[in-house]
Amino acid sequence: MLCGTSSFFLAFWFWGLSHCGPQTRPHPNITDQELFWGADQYDFSVVLPAAATECFWHFAHHRERFYLNFMVQWVTGVGLDRHLSVTVNAPSSLLLSTVDDAKGQINFEVEETGFHQMCLSNFHNHFSMMQVFLSFGVYYDNNQDKGKKDMEEEKLNNTLSIIQIATNRVERNVFHMFRYYSFGRMRKSTDYFLLQSNTRYITWWSMALSLLIVTSGFLQLLFLKSLFVSKAENEKPRC
Repeated sequence: MLCGTSSFFLAFWFWGLSHCGPQTRPHPNITDQELFWGADQYDFSVVLPAAATECFWHFAHHRERFYLNFMVQWVTGVGLDRHLSVTVNAPSSLLLSTVDDAKGQINFEVEETGFHQMCLSNFHNHFSMMQVFLSFGVYYDNNQDKGKKDMEEEKLNNTLSIIQIATNRVERNVFHMFRYYSFGRMRKSTDYFLLQSNTRYITWWSMALSLLIVTSGFLQLLFLKSLFVSKAENEKPRC
């Protein structure tokens, strides 16, 4: 009896170890299309249905700089509202930042290594869908403490270290220029879609008003013509 009981507890203990180990994926129900595994930057557009929420995950290491730029390009439907609610959560589900606007930027230093969650919510529009342009990624700020700066100053006599520092500075500046270029492209595309929307709006309203004017004139003409028709003229005998 004792042997059977101990065997039961050993089997239960091994079952717990096999089912309680560390997970290699952040969430089992997340597809690979929703995960971004740590490239420097991503930029693309996504369409959000009415009252829908779309989430993405991006991997970031400790001490990296995480950034997210977004801009609403167009909205279509009933009761248009260009506001978009954006939240960024840490791997431990801690809320790091939130923005509720038609465009915005989020930038912070990463404190936890892991997949950071970015959620876009279109809850302002219950009957309208919108297209949003996203640009996000990670980069190193290279802000070092005083001791490391002193060590670098001592190595300035080395030509190779001078070239390496200059190259890193140029790469960082080019990366920031690309970020500003992406944000400018978002603004330009937003203006283009807004211009297209206004053009369609003016065209349809012009056609509708023109049709209304022609129809009103025709009805007025029929009404005035009916005023001058008399029964006496209709009952006159013909020659």
